[in-house]
Amino acid sequence: MEENRSNFSRVADLLLTVDRGRAEPLHRQIAASIRDDIRGGRLRRGSALPPTRTLAAGLSVSRGVIVEAYQQLTAEGYLSSKSGGYTEVAAEPVRPAGAPERPRERAAEAEPPISFRYGRSDLANFPRTAWLRSVSRALTDAPAERFGYPTGQGVPELRQALADYLNRVRGTAADPGDVVICNGFAQGINLLAQVLAARGKVRLAVEDPSQVDDLRQPYAQAGVDLVPVPVGPDGLRTEVLDRAGADAVLVTPSHQWPTGAVLGSDNRSALLRWAAGGDRLIIEDDYDAEYRYDRAPVGALHGLDPEHVVYTGTASKTLAPGLRLGWLILPGRLVEPVAAAKIAADRGSAVTDQLAFADFLSRGEFDRHLRRMRPVYRRRRDALLTALAERLPELTPDGISAGFHLIAWLPAGLHEQTVVCAAARRGVGVYGLAPHRMTPGPPGLLFGYAGLSEPAIAEGVALLSRAISELSG
Repeated sequence: MEENRSNFSRVADLLLTVDRGRAEPLHRQIAASIRDDIRGGRLRRGSALPPTRTLAAGLSVSRGVIVEAYQQLTAEGYLSSKSGGYTEVAAEPVRPAGAPERPRERAAEAEPPISFRYGRSDLANFPRTAWLRSVSRALTDAPAERFGYPTGQGVPELRQALADYLNRVRGTAADPGDVVICNGFAQGINLLAQVLAARGKVRLAVEDPSQVDDLRQPYAQAGVDLVPVPVGPDGLRTEVLDRAGADAVLVTPSHQWPTGAVLGSDNRSALLRWAAGGDRLIIEDDYDAEYRYDRAPVGALHGLDPEHVVYTGTASKTLAPGLRLGWLILPGRLVEPVAAAKIAADRGSAVTDQLAFADFLSRGEFDRHLRRMRPVYRRRRDALLTALAERLPELTPDGISAGFHLIAWLPAGLHEQTVVCAAARRGVGVYGLAPHRMTPGPPGLLFGYAGLSEPAIAEGVALLSRAISELSG
């Protein structure tokens, strides 16, 4: 078709065709094209259309042609005029008869009215105002080159701020050059799986119970075998680790997940000897050490042997998981391969959030947020312990001195999954230990309390008590 007879315009997601050689008036051609886009779902309800002058200029037609097309579609119910002088789509797409349904996004699993889901912080207390100030300063003060393609390690401002904070608060021996920023714990552990497998380290010891559900798929894909090592009252049983034949071990020494045990001093020394004696690797997941209530802080393993310990942390528990901010502090020999794996995975983490978090840390906003939240979580923990003591004294709480979950061991005769299902029928979500084990063990329930008010905690335990009473006859 000759160029002067046809015109195409891509304006505000509109792709319209106008053929001046056809007998059909131009306004009808434009209306038909927009109508087809709406019916076919290419223009969704609520989408704003370009102003008539803008679209007329893009199609090289008079504004009156566009006005007439919009008026016709408004009369048919496809468009509507809004205050402020703009026009938007008012109709839903039409699925042709016999056409297959498009797959819809699967709805999230429905939560019970009262859910003791673990691993959740109180998102309603996210420090929005302070975070907004940090985002504003990051956008205002950052040099222009920061907004180019990031390096695999992350922006230097955040690596320096994290090293300063973690060395001061957690006792690490971090150098900014050894830090790699990642999208939370999940990505960090995936990157490590790839690098360890490439270096021939194919057996990873894990605490049992632990977050093994998060590890099975990525490590199986990388060709790394998981070896369970039981957890005792003093954390990982290092005498069993010695016999496991593992190349590396993943531990939560400051507050074992999920039992809450703290790795004892003898076990710490044995673990460090194990790593140094065979050039093995310790992966330290320091997931919630900032929240402690009844004990002194426990320093990170990393500070004792940074050449054999990978330190992992995230902002998911302390701020919000939606930020997808995590970090690895690596032995020098692993920094380059892990950074390369990060670039291959996603070209680097979002720069604006990294710069904002660096500002948030450096100005003490992170410390202030933690100081504000510790008493909140402590009150909720105390409310849960009180309710369990009054309503369910036969359950034995454990791991209560830190974090924002606790474990409650079940007495003989109560089956974990039976209790979980009975509680769910009464609108209470409690969660068993079985999914987090690789070998059988005593039954218990996990109670996350950070996201629940004290009255909700009391009501949830009361309902759980009734459910257990029914099971006990």
